[in-house]
Amino acid sequence: MVARRVRVTGLVQGVFFRGWTREQATRLGVAGWVRNCPDGSVEALLEGDAEAVQSLTDLLGHGPDGARVDRIEIEEAAPENGDRFEVRH
Repeated sequence: MVARRVRVTGLVQGVFFRGWTREQATRLGVAGWVRNCPDGSVEALLEGDAEAVQSLTDLLGHGPDGARVDRIEIEEAAPENGDRFEVRH
């Protein structure tokens, strides 16, 4: 199991980015969470199988239709040992 903290900047709020991320994470079997940040970015914690987490980070680099990803930052993180993926408010 691996865990990654991801921050995505660009046009990523108000374009269903969090809901889309939850859908992709559920499909891939990745646990964790996603939330909007006050600076207009989106932050997520992804944990699970290394290949699934990598697939999701690749998808986050493009985002859903209507989003524009300018930058994605990825760093190692401590696992929270969650069993599902949630949108945090």
